[in-house]
Amino acid sequence: MGKGSRRREASLKSGGLEGRLKAELERLKRLLGMGYELKVEWIPDNDSNLSGEVKEKTIYIYEREADKALKTLRHEFLDYAISQIIEPYRQIANKLIILINEEAYKKKEKLIENLCQLL
Repeated sequence: MGKGSRRREASLKSGGLEGRLKAELERLKRLLGMGYELKVEWIPDNDSNLSGEVKEKTIYIYEREADKALKTLRHEFLDYAISQIIEPYRQIANKLIILINEEAYKKKEKLIENLCQLL
């Protein structure tokens, strides 16, 4: 990265793009009435395979360009919001699967026990 790129990136980080990302996150929180626990971090990275991701309560944005970074923020925020809404259903489904697996195992073991007595 050249000196001009570093200066431009430092300028964007000091308030430009990072400030826009923070303002956009606050706007999204107000619009959806959720996600108030989230914060955003802009970490431009050309080498990343990801445009962004949510880790714990932080949305990390890796895109360098403003338009792509804002689009990524919106995407990650909506993904997080939807995931929060469906989480209780995922938990119930997983518990149901565990319960069904336990019941199937008991039935299988009982069948094997009965078959062994026949042999």
